[in-house]
Amino acid sequence: MQTWLADPPLLGGPGQGTRQLLELLIAFGLTALIGLEREIHGKSAGLRTQAIVGTASALILIVSKYGFFDVLAAGTVEVDPSRVAAQIVSGIGFLGAGLIITRQGAVHGLTTAAAIWECAAIGMAAAAGLVKLAIVVTILHFVIILAFNPLSKRLVARLAGSVRLRVTYEADSGVLTRILATCDKHQWGLTELSTSPDGGVLLTLSGSQIRNAPSTIAGLTGVTGVRRLDDVQE
Repeated sequence: MQTWLADPPLLGGPGQGTRQLLELLIAFGLTALIGLEREIHGKSAGLRTQAIVGTASALILIVSKYGFFDVLAAGTVEVDPSRVAAQIVSGIGFLGAGLIITRQGAVHGLTTAAAIWECAAIGMAAAAGLVKLAIVVTILHFVIILAFNPLSKRLVARLAGSVRLRVTYEADSGVLTRILATCDKHQWGLTELSTSPDGGVLLTLSGSQIRNAPSTIAGLTGVTGVRRLDDVQE
């Protein structure tokens, strides 16, 4: 019994030290933060999925580094420590591909698949001892998700010169006619005019100085509300 526990150590030896345990915990903590962000925003692949992917990726990398020390022998048995870890990338690729859905010509799930791939990379970096890189990438994730979306919408609207609005107004008072006349006066092209399920109408306008459209329309008599619509994140 003592011999069985001593060589190789069952609860010790390479790959089972305090450092490796901390690397697993770091991978778990960082990827759980990403999962929590997705959970808060009501997205698929939330806290549990991201934490499992990140922690499992870290464990696989540690196994790839230390899991074969008991069979190695100089000159006879040699193992490439990156061989098992390399399979994480291809495995996550299959998992991510299953999350991408094409529905009515629109592609959904790309951000979810990318987040899972990112969590796998964070877990691998933490297990490889590249903790600073893992932390930086986690911070960059929140920069991308929380800052890039509104920034990109503003840039697209400014460069493309278009804006989508939901306008509510008093019924039976000719407000819609005044709105259309105002758009014509400012030479704003109307590419969409439809009824909003929440009341009012949906307008997509394009033209010069289109950024002034929300405030201009909001100032018309009878208009009760103007809301600028942005595309929802995946």
